[in-house]
Amino acid sequence: MQKSTIQFLLINCFLAFILVSCGSVTKNYTPKKLDKTSYTVPYFSDSKTDYVYKTNISVYGNELSGIFIAKKINDTTHRIVFTTEFGNKLMDFEISETDFKVNSIVSELDRKILINTLKEDFRLLLKKEYQIQEQFENESDDIYKSADGKRDNYIFISKKDQKLEKIVHASQTKEKFTLLFSSENNIFAEKIQIIHQNIKLKIELNYFKSE
Repeated sequence: MQKSTIQFLLINCFLAFILVSCGSVTKNYTPKKLDKTSYTVPYFSDSKTDYVYKTNISVYGNELSGIFIAKKINDTTHRIVFTTEFGNKLMDFEISETDFKVNSIVSELDRKILINTLKEDFRLLLKKEYQIQEQFENESDDIYKSADGKRDNYIFISKKDQKLEKIVHASQTKEKFTLLFSSENNIFAEKIQIIHQNIKLKIELNYFKSE
C-alpha cells in the first residue's frame, strides 16, 4: 500500500513546472463598487473540531484514497495529518500564513516540489482573513480580489445565498489552482475540491461521517 501511494504522489514532481496559459483572469467579470474591505472565511475555524475528510487524489489518471485530518491548534496555526485508509501516517505538518513545520513524513515523499505544492494548497485552504482591494461580479457571484504576494486570490460569494463557493489563486494572466466548496450552512464545508490548472492534480475532500 505504501509503495503504490509513494509512486502515485511522486508523479507530480516531474511535471510541476508545466504552465498552461488561461488568459486574463478578470476578462469575463464586471467591475463593481467595493462593498467590503475584508472577508473572513467561515470554514476550519473551530478549535474544538477535528475536521476529518475522506480524500481522493488524482494525478495524471492515477488515483489514491486516504484520510485528511485538520485541527486548529491556536489562533494562527493548523495541524494537518495525511494517512492511508488503513491509518498509516504519510505526512504530519503544522501550517500558518507565515510558518510551515514538518513533524513527520515518509522518506519517499520527502520531496521539495511535492511539499511546496501541498503547502501552497493547504495554506490557502486554511487561510482565515482576506484583505480586499477590488470587486467584480458575474451573473451568479460577487468576486473579491485579494493580493497574495506576487499573485492574487479571487473569492467567489454566491449572490443567491452569500455562501463561499470558490477561491481562485492566480497571476494576472493565469489561474494556478482553484478551491471549490460545497456547504449546506456556510459554516462547515461538506465537500472541497482543489484543482490545479498548471498540472493535472486534483484533491477531493469529502466529510467523513462516523457511523
